[in-house]
Amino acid sequence: MSSSSRILIAVICAGLIAWLSVGIRQTFGIFLQPISLELEWGREVFAFALALQNLMWGLCQPIAGAFADRYGSTRVVIIGSLIYALGVYLMAESSSSLQMHIGAGFLVGIGLSATSFTVVLAAVGKLVQSKHRSLAFGVTTALGSLGQFAMVPTGQLFFETYGWSVALLILGACSLLMMPLAAALSNHQKQTVNPQLENLDIRHALREAIQHSGYRYLTIGFYVCGFQVMFIGAHLPAFLVDAGIDSSIGAWALSLVGLFNVIGSLLCGYLGGRYSKKNTLALIYLARAIVIAVFLIVPLSTTSALVFASVMGILWLGTVPLTSGLVAQIFGMRHLGILFGIVFLSHQLGSFTGVWLGGYLYDTTGTYDMAWWIAIMLGITAALLHWPINERAIQRPLTERSSKTA
Repeated sequence: MSSSSRILIAVICAGLIAWLSVGIRQTFGIFLQPISLELEWGREVFAFALALQNLMWGLCQPIAGAFADRYGSTRVVIIGSLIYALGVYLMAESSSSLQMHIGAGFLVGIGLSATSFTVVLAAVGKLVQSKHRSLAFGVTTALGSLGQFAMVPTGQLFFETYGWSVALLILGACSLLMMPLAAALSNHQKQTVNPQLENLDIRHALREAIQHSGYRYLTIGFYVCGFQVMFIGAHLPAFLVDAGIDSSIGAWALSLVGLFNVIGSLLCGYLGGRYSKKNTLALIYLARAIVIAVFLIVPLSTTSALVFASVMGILWLGTVPLTSGLVAQIFGMRHLGILFGIVFLSHQLGSFTGVWLGGYLYDTTGTYDMAWWIAIMLGITAALLHWPINERAIQRPLTERSSKTA
């Protein structure tokens, strides 16, 4: 098999891992209302479990990224898929809030950190030449989005046919398919790297990134991304049901987000290879704020919900290939796993805030209105933060070595 064929297979397998990891996780919004009703919980209990999941995902992401940088993504994904499956199993068997928090929150969060975008994009980035890297990131992200499109209605079908507990058991079994796919991530030869960007040890790389204002702006901006997508992903189905819209529309809305995100991810991957990544990111955040505001202003209906989901889908995860590509462009590939992992930690802190605050504000005020408007203001803030980012690669002396040998 030729080197290009192995690379193509690895990119596809990386995308399929993201398909399962992100797709299964996106189905959880379907279960918020039925689990809360059957177990007589307020919505904040399940929302907090998902918030904890996002927090653990973020906290463990730099660690998973560092292990992937050092030991390879294959081992990390295999271990992560086992933890992921165990977490979903505990969700299915939950009879108490503590068990739900451990399964859906703690274990699934750790599993996601080892099987989602940061780890698989680090593998893809190290096997694809720099001129094709942004598009390859877009393809991987797009396949993850197809997982959302496929898995949400599939999860809804499982729920309607078997009930929430058996549906979760089936989804947990599906997560184990990530293990054989992970084998392809080690079957490649790394591309030649730029020594100016690759000769730092991890401590020097972290210090350099933290001191770079653009890295700090990217980190703050990704917090906003996490807040918006997880608030919408977790609470949109319940928001629509509260308005008298059939529950199936919520599932289809999340599915359309995944479908149209395929277009958005590929488009953003393409644009990131030809135009300014930071300006494209700024436009995405501004567009999100506008789309949410219009959604709240126009009369709510099935049509407006599906149109909103479709447009938001285009803007959904296009931030991932652009943000990861910008980190690689500025700092190089050597420590992409941990550097993007830290940025992704901010994303997950935003996700934690978005999903938990949505549930809290609903339980205390009876509506999601305040959470929606917070999402709008954060989108405008993120757009403003991305404009001043310096996209140029860090310039280092070719003779510079790691602090260990200095």
